[in-house]
Amino acid sequence: MPEFLSWLVEPLTYSFMQRSLLAAVLVGIVCALVGTYIVLRGMAFFGDALAHAILPGVAAGYLVGGGTYLTVFWWALGAAVLASLGIGAVSRGTRLREDTAIGIIFAGTFALGIAMISSIRSYAVDLSHFLFGNVLGVSNSDLLLTAGFGLLVIVVIVAFYKEFMVLSFDPVLAATLRLPRRWLENLLLVLIAIAIVVALQTVGVALMVAMLVTPAATAFLLTKRLPRMMTLAALIAALSGIIGLYLSFYIGIASGAAIVLTCTAIFLLVWLGQTLKTNSQN
Repeated sequence: MPEFLSWLVEPLTYSFMQRSLLAAVLVGIVCALVGTYIVLRGMAFFGDALAHAILPGVAAGYLVGGGTYLTVFWWALGAAVLASLGIGAVSRGTRLREDTAIGIIFAGTFALGIAMISSIRSYAVDLSHFLFGNVLGVSNSDLLLTAGFGLLVIVVIVAFYKEFMVLSFDPVLAATLRLPRRWLENLLLVLIAIAIVVALQTVGVALMVAMLVTPAATAFLLTKRLPRMMTLAALIAALSGIIGLYLSFYIGIASGAAIVLTCTAIFLLVWLGQTLKTNSQN
């Protein structure tokens, strides 16, 4: 067998790598599709805040379930949905700007999560998997849970594609068409929350925003058409997951960090290419 082919096949002989690759690709696609709307609507700060706002849910789930991923997943999902809807309610119900509401809830929930974690110091090592990701530890049940919720997000995005597109590009037209704007915005917030929790085991809380923003931002540099942007973002995220896991396997670095660094490198290459192209045209 040629050396390069052997290099590609060897990781696939391990069942944990097969599950990890499937999880990384699926999570990448889900985050990229949701991330497209985050980039278009300028919600990167919201995504970052929400990723950190699930920390109390992670800590509570760990305390209740003794570290089982299923329990942590449900508690993190509950925390994410409550935080996302809470940010929307605070920003709409007062004169505060949305970024101010995000900052308040982000700081408060993150501090609560840190306080909860500090009370269980003996479990700090186990909780680090949720902070920085542990995609290599994905079990069959974890993969099914990720696939189920990932598919749910994809189905909802496809079902409400036109409504989300109008809401993102022309809010005035959305009001003219009498679309249920508040309901759609809340639905989008919930989809972001689900995507974040789905990606929890792959890249962790600390690196979550990169999977939501970087592939979509890279695709945005390459095209201005939404369907093509979504497709490119999903391909970039999936490719980053595969390359990142191979780097993690052969170099021995954290899998979540390897995936995010690969994603960032692709963005920098595309940005450099676009910059050089623009300068040459001028």
